[in-house]
Amino acid sequence: MTPSGQFILHITTAGERWDLLAWRYYGDPTDYSPIIMANPNVAIEPVFDAGISIEVPILQKNAVVTINLPPWKVSQAVTE
Repeated sequence: MTPSGQFILHITTAGERWDLLAWRYYGDPTDYSPIIMANPNVAIEPVFDAGISIEVPILQKNAVVTINLPPWKVSQAVTE
């Protein structure tokens, strides 16, 4: 996935973390790198204070992976 150039503005609440933002917006807590890279002015701390503005990049899927999918699933994956 690659950044599309568009962002969602997220205002943190106390105790939020990079991985929690990745889980909320991408469904994968390990995919926090694009968020960190989009916010070079935000310190990389274990938890956020409340009120920090975070730009969350909107990611675009680059390709559909069809390897090892059953035939009925391949045609569905290509049209999604």
